[in-house]
Amino acid sequence: MTEQNNQQPSLNSDIQPSRPGAKYDPQGFFCIWHGCSFGNWMNLLACRPRVHWSRLHKVASITALSLVNSFSNLCEAAIFGRKIARQQIHHPPIFILGHWRSGTTLLHNLMTMDSQFTYPNLYETMFPANFLLTQKIVTSLTSWLVPKTRPMDDVESGFHLPQEDEIALLLMSGLSPYRMLAFPCQPEQYNPYFELNQLPAGQRERWKEKFLYFMKKLTIEEDKPIVFKSPTHTYRIPILLEMFPDAKFVYIYRDPYAVFSSSMHLRRTLFAENGLSKVVMDEKMKEDALAMYSYCIETYERTKGLVPAGNLHEIRFEELEADPIGQMHQVYEGLQLQGWENLEPVIQQKLPELTRYRKNSFKMDGTLMRQVYTCWKSAFDRYGYPSRLPETSPSTSLPDAVGA
Repeated sequence: MTEQNNQQPSLNSDIQPSRPGAKYDPQGFFCIWHGCSFGNWMNLLACRPRVHWSRLHKVASITALSLVNSFSNLCEAAIFGRKIARQQIHHPPIFILGHWRSGTTLLHNLMTMDSQFTYPNLYETMFPANFLLTQKIVTSLTSWLVPKTRPMDDVESGFHLPQEDEIALLLMSGLSPYRMLAFPCQPEQYNPYFELNQLPAGQRERWKEKFLYFMKKLTIEEDKPIVFKSPTHTYRIPILLEMFPDAKFVYIYRDPYAVFSSSMHLRRTLFAENGLSKVVMDEKMKEDALAMYSYCIETYERTKGLVPAGNLHEIRFEELEADPIGQMHQVYEGLQLQGWENLEPVIQQKLPELTRYRKNSFKMDGTLMRQVYTCWKSAFDRYGYPSRLPETSPSTSLPDAVGA
């Protein structure tokens, strides 16, 4: 199980952060696996992920905390189990869709400024099986362990802030593409959990059961419509409509060059902070990122027609960044949501903070630009982005997204 450091060709010659560089800070004590129960952690280790010797201290701390989590999970189930089982979901959820680094976080943060909605926060996604019992006391004691911003950019971080529900689904069920953080070179360990349509019936029902369980707990906290943001849901429109026929969806897209550069930086950061092995950003990792984007866009375009009229709104990231008030007004009109008059002044108050945000910047050489354009040409054409292939300039600067 334990691996040595492998020497592989790096992508650093292809994509480099522009000076002063793309942000990368350690995310602190907690990693994604610290929310596991002991049983789920042992099940993961039984699949024999490669563990580098430099990560053994992390494995030890995850194992220790998993025992605490399991005890807390049992206590919560004993105290709240019947209440959770009785809880009904009264409001159709809203799902924010889009490939990673397309601006989904910015959109999620803007929508959840509206007090008529609720959302899963970082603590609830990290400790999904016991947050009803532990959230208040643990966050008050350990908030200092969470960095003020995310490791890959300057977006604010904290236990109380909106977070991806996919983390909770990973920790509760193990049926998530985010297993790639433990199995980066074993796609058979995570590929089946994008669309979920090829899973055995029992696993598919287990995923649905865990998602509903998590939603019931969020509803106990606040009985409001829940705004979810996980790029993984972009692959899952059919199963989400099967569960929630009246759900609403917002899809955001962005310049593919910027998505690629920012996605590679995200991979470096997340694998470094949450991986069990030391992953080199080699040619295969680049190919995987290219294939995952194509798969995401193709799946969304193939399935979006299933959404009933009036329940899907599409938005361009660059337009949202330039005019958040105007674009969010269009989201509310497109989905026929009430309450815009309450959200508009809240966003207006936040505008100075949004404009002060310092984005990462990357340089992409002409060879890589041509490879990205060739692979993703259908997305460039579909979403109206020019190729911008350089004829004389050796590199092109690509700004990162605000809170992508």
